[in-house]
Amino acid sequence: MGASGDMILATLLDAGADPDVLEPVTDALEVEYRIGETVTCGIAATTVDVLLTEATDETGHSHDHSHSHKHDDDHPHDHDHSHDHHHDHSHEHSHDHDDNHSHSHSHDHVPAEGHGPHRSYLEVCELVERMGLEPAVERDALAIFELLGEAEAGVHGEALEDIHFHEVGADDAIADIVGAALLIHDLEPDRIVTTPLATGGGSASMAHGEYPIPTPAVVEIAQRADWSLRGGPVDRELLTPTGAAILGHYADGVETLPALDLESSGYGAGGYDLAPHPNVLRVLVGDGGRGLVREDIAVLETNVDDVTPEVLGGLQESLADAGARDVSTVPVTMKKSRPGHLVKVICRPEDRERVARALAEETGTLGVRDAGATHRWVAERKFETVTLEIDGEAYEVSVKVARDIDGTIYDVSAEYEDAARIARNTGEAVRSVLRRAESTVSGDSGSY
Repeated sequence: MGASGDMILATLLDAGADPDVLEPVTDALEVEYRIGETVTCGIAATTVDVLLTEATDETGHSHDHSHSHKHDDDHPHDHDHSHDHHHDHSHEHSHDHDDNHSHSHSHDHVPAEGHGPHRSYLEVCELVERMGLEPAVERDALAIFELLGEAEAGVHGEALEDIHFHEVGADDAIADIVGAALLIHDLEPDRIVTTPLATGGGSASMAHGEYPIPTPAVVEIAQRADWSLRGGPVDRELLTPTGAAILGHYADGVETLPALDLESSGYGAGGYDLAPHPNVLRVLVGDGGRGLVREDIAVLETNVDDVTPEVLGGLQESLADAGARDVSTVPVTMKKSRPGHLVKVICRPEDRERVARALAEETGTLGVRDAGATHRWVAERKFETVTLEIDGEAYEVSVKVARDIDGTIYDVSAEYEDAARIARNTGEAVRSVLRRAESTVSGDSGSY
């Protein structure tokens, strides 16, 4: 059912992370984490609320802690929302929240959503850097905020340094993001993967208007992330920018659950009642062993003898839009000894009909065969950017890193075009640039 900041916190705690590691956040901000339990559609799950420990928010309003607080949370809150607070004996807050969340509170502290200062991207970075976090945790938290900032910059057409966070810069969002980094660091996973993330459906009200779900910020983050999205299963906003950014930084995408010897599991609940769907986020913790990942595929093929080289050369790009994962062409001898080509296309099974139609339209072939393959074994591939210093100048090279399901690197391959460009500019040999870039990655991540 998607993901949000507080659902991720609750899930990690339920899986065994130590809540004591959250102290740097509560020491730096006037907030506390209220950890509870709930049952949704028969699933026992953990809940997390971020609460203010101060009686006055940034608007100067005082809160009578004897009040009962009832939240009508119809939307997550990572957006540019306006808030109305009625400060009488019974508070009725109608917020656009980040937490897929509508818990009722009757306690000493008020929920942090919608309260606390809104900060610029640079102010958030300065605050995180003052928390005294371990270097690895600080790097991860800052990287998540950078991903959020880049998404906001992409949506609004602004520079990253000029972005002013609204809800994402408030205390509760910072508590979600830094808290997630602390809890993940405590669990010490070698690798994190996620199956396709549910976005929900319908639309969400934001300061600038009514936007379809997934919201623009989530779309921007998903374009930068390794995982994929899927719509539904309900017309609610299920995937928030904060949740998407946390997973965008940490998680690789997989289509199905990989082989895993389970050690523990956890459930974190959102607050919407989405029966018959249990509104929870689940994490599975275990040993994935070593090896490659099994991926279900279909292999389509056709023989052609009258397709121009330009069309054949463009098939990789033109068929990718239809869902092709890989396209190869092999010279063959056809009937009457005519030269031709065998075109083979790899795609997901559910995309085979769309890819076959595109292949027929692009090449004019009269028939496309299903080769009958059911799966392949693949490495998890991810591109990393490394910086090389040559004659006092910095140059960036994209490097493809292949890992097995245990996260162990076994192949590193620098992009030839990047190396060739640098070689032209510096006079270095292309092979030398390639070796330097690849050794940088293997030196950082272990031998291969």
